[in-house]
Amino acid sequence: MQKPLYMQKYISYIAIHKLISFMDTRSLKFFIRLCDTLHFGRASEACHISPSALTRSIKQMEETLGVQLFERDNRSVKLTREGERFQEYAREALIQWDVIRRSLLEEAQELQGEISVYCSVTASYSFLYDMLNNFRRQHPKIEIKLHTGDPESAIQRVISGTDDITIAARTDTLPSNLSFKHMALSPLVFIAPQQDPLLDSMLKEPIDWSAVPMILSEEGVSRKRVDQWFKTRGTKAKIYAQVAGNEAIVSMVSLGFGVAVVPKIVLENSPLASRVRILPIKPELKAYDVGLITLKKKLQSPLISAFWSQVR
Repeated sequence: MQKPLYMQKYISYIAIHKLISFMDTRSLKFFIRLCDTLHFGRASEACHISPSALTRSIKQMEETLGVQLFERDNRSVKLTREGERFQEYAREALIQWDVIRRSLLEEAQELQGEISVYCSVTASYSFLYDMLNNFRRQHPKIEIKLHTGDPESAIQRVISGTDDITIAARTDTLPSNLSFKHMALSPLVFIAPQQDPLLDSMLKEPIDWSAVPMILSEEGVSRKRVDQWFKTRGTKAKIYAQVAGNEAIVSMVSLGFGVAVVPKIVLENSPLASRVRILPIKPELKAYDVGLITLKKKLQSPLISAFWSQVR
């Protein structure tokens, strides 16, 4: 006979707390990372352990729970039904564990612990430098683990628990479990090489956009807005390249590969800014609303709250 839902949940929480009690919480983090990548090699690399160590950790979890969490063979890894259920509770347990641990630390004279922050390279020196400068003076015992990369993956990293907080552009439909704190607006601008006779001839009014080679983000806020911009004009972009990272897009434009759309703040901080120019294209795209993003539940943490308060 199938157990009632409340009993299933109770058993799941018991299993998780058993894991937390008898194994390092790192094991749950390993499990979450494997859920996100579904690849033992990439997950073990991100966790800084060997694939064999990750395999042993997952096997031990399955033996403790008495169920199989992943179906795996030589070519693929996927979550079982039990693995999908356990993933939900594992994420929740890690969040609650983190909140409780940090709340206990609040009783001390000084806050201590670590915060994981993710942002693009541009955001790291455009916003993060001043924030960290002040934050470190106020809370010298808090360690900041900074990860930089493609801004389009920033929100998902926060949702998955990979990082505590990010600096990123607000999406048009921000998930309800996230909090956003505004920091700055940055226009999205069309850019082209400073001098390129072939492109210059294509950019004379009226512009035939179906003939202009475009370098676009692979995904994310800017890509969605560019796609919508072309759609409202009744045409499609001629995509020369799809690139991860705005800094790389500026580089490709400076080399004359095509026209692109990037946040103006990226261009202003680029060492290649003098090699490209902003095109006066109308209508303008909706600007980036850049700010701090974290899970609402994590704002209960004194450490996250202290970092959050740096933006006024």
